[in-house]
Amino acid sequence: MEAKYTKAYAGKLDARDELRDFRNEFYLKNECVYMDGNSLGLMSKRAEQSVYDLLSSWREYGIDGWTEGNHPWYYLSESLGEKMSELVGASKGEVVVTGSTTVNLHQLVSTFYEPAGNRTKILADSLNFPSDIYALKAQLKGKGYNESYLIQVQSEDGHMLDEETIIEAMTKEVALIVLPSVLYRSGQILDMEKLTKAAHERGIKIGFDLCHSIGAIPHQLHEWDVDFAFWCTYKHLNGGPGSVAALYVNKKHLGASPGLAGWFSSDKEKQFDMEHTLTPASNAGAFQIGTPHILSAAPLIGALDLFHEAGIEKIRRKSLQLTAYMMDLIEYELKDFNFVICNPVNDKQRGGHIYLEHPEAARICKALKMKKVIPDFRKPSGIRLAPVALYNSFTDVYDCVQTMKNIMEDKVYEQYSNEREVVS
Repeated sequence: MEAKYTKAYAGKLDARDELRDFRNEFYLKNECVYMDGNSLGLMSKRAEQSVYDLLSSWREYGIDGWTEGNHPWYYLSESLGEKMSELVGASKGEVVVTGSTTVNLHQLVSTFYEPAGNRTKILADSLNFPSDIYALKAQLKGKGYNESYLIQVQSEDGHMLDEETIIEAMTKEVALIVLPSVLYRSGQILDMEKLTKAAHERGIKIGFDLCHSIGAIPHQLHEWDVDFAFWCTYKHLNGGPGSVAALYVNKKHLGASPGLAGWFSSDKEKQFDMEHTLTPASNAGAFQIGTPHILSAAPLIGALDLFHEAGIEKIRRKSLQLTAYMMDLIEYELKDFNFVICNPVNDKQRGGHIYLEHPEAARICKALKMKKVIPDFRKPSGIRLAPVALYNSFTDVYDCVQTMKNIMEDKVYEQYSNEREVVS
């Protein structure tokens, strides 16, 4: 049994890894073991090249870059949306790359939140990322409702949500549901198909925040009949800091006027007619607002090519193997140091990262960084570790856990304060 917990065993797993060559596509951070890809993915060489390509088109074409070159800017948001559709299981025209996560949430809620009669409330959860909750409260306020109209389903253990409890909260007072696909702390995957079916049986529209699932797990949004979704592109998709986000709108809703209309909401053929009455695009492009951020979208051209070559099913398979191996090592090597695994252990519910809790989490994370292992701290006592299928190896996982063990055995963490940094 001990052979399973050796570096040689990790090396054997790496030798059998069908995605191992993709590691060479990325700039690995100063020989660090990078376990923070669920916060910011590493830069790939192809993403870097696609930025240079778009800069070159600006240099070569000037304003004609909007319609000339290999990636005309005027159509870039839609073309990237088509490339991304496979990752979310969308049909043609249902995805567009635009805005930021929170701007897109505002857009979608302003479009689909239509309070009427007794149906006035928005259903969310207590474990969602704060930005989503801020946006939902702001949308309620804009419609003349106070925060009591936001229902947040509670968690019994503070880590996971019970889907039956969510369904029980789908009352006749609920006009709209917004939930995460994967919980950002614990990594729990919610059953989007089940929740969508339950919502529609009750006449409620439902949407999902895919920030912690896109690029890590497969989706079938169109098949599941999800009404809308939105996500960032700088985590598992490796689009770079502040890279342009994306959204999905089910085909049955296309043609509707966007709640927040703007210049790029227009039908492409009519946009330069300069009319003061909007003719919205017939695809998800209608839910754009302003001019696309071309240079912030550019990395996605190269980044998405890697996903098409690797295939999301293979990525998911390796991701599950990496996280299972990490949990196994943690239970074997760290059993004497009070770490608690708080993410789902079963494959169906576990997303792309491991979530540990420890009373000394902040200082442990600082010690890990000093030892060239990059984790992610979440207040008050959480450590997130994300072994990413495209660039992390099983040896990385082994080295990460061994470094944690050494830090605990030697009490290296005690030289640091148990308080978070400004960015954690």
